Amino acid sequence: MPPALRRFLRQPAAVAGAVILLAVIGLAAGADLLFPEDPFEMVGRPYLPPMTDGFLLGTDTLGRDLAAGIVHGARVSLLIGVLAALVVTAIGLVVGGIAGYAGGRVDTALMRFTELFQTIPSFLFAIVLVAILEPSLEALLIAIVTVSWAPLARLVRAEVAGLRSRDYVQSAIATGMGDIEVLARQILPNALPAILVAASVMVATAILFESGLSFLGLGDPNVMSWGLMIGAGRAAIRTAWWMCGIPGIAILLTVLSINLVGDGLNEALNPRAGGRA
Repeated sequence: MPPALRRFLRQPAAVAGAVILLAVIGLAAGADLLFPEDPFEMVGRPYLPPMTDGFLLGTDTLGRDLAAGIVHGARVSLLIGVLAALVVTAIGLVVGGIAGYAGGRVDTALMRFTELFQTIPSFLFAIVLVAILEPSLEALLIAIVTVSWAPLARLVRAEVAGLRSRDYVQSAIATGMGDIEVLARQILPNALPAILVAASVMVATAILFESGLSFLGLGDPNVMSWGLMIGAGRAAIRTAWWMCGIPGIAILLTVLSINLVGDGLNEALNPRAGGRA
């Protein structure tokens, strides 16, 4: 068993997070099998509490099955989270990698540009972008990526700048290895643990962004999501808590599990933890 995996499995919180996350992924993958009907379809009486008339999680104000909404919403949340994390990581690698490796004026220019995005309140900026682009999954993805790439770019820049002065990197440069090859083969592989941890946390951040925007009515109205479910049930929160409470718990558990897995990866992949293998 690899030492990193062994260190990960020694952390009960990380293992619990991985189990919860795998369960959410399994529900999302099997959504069409578990609930083949349209989650927007009205299948029962409105305001049914959980475990009533065969509805495991009850129904909402329009008589839609909350369990079907939760399962299909998991697919949307994970899709947005993973895609946003991948795009943010790609942008962060390019911008941060160039800034950290080149240094000097290039570094200064790129970091000032990065700081420009960090000075704008992220959620408000995302609201403006989605409103301009019109609510859709594509608009959500663009908005989340736009407001989220800067911190990861700064992280990559710091990692690359720190590794560039290492002896093995300088030796590679001295042998005539090209800049792109040095970055790809010598620097980025050694910065990968920190980048992977940041990318995992980015998935959780993207899910929260998507849920918040959908709650405000800025999500795709044709796609079921947890934020949309909370927004639809907020008017009845005092009399029918489950309409907001159950999707809220789904968001809480998913984000918590991703953060626990991220912390576990940080401990497992951190070279300083090697002595505890």
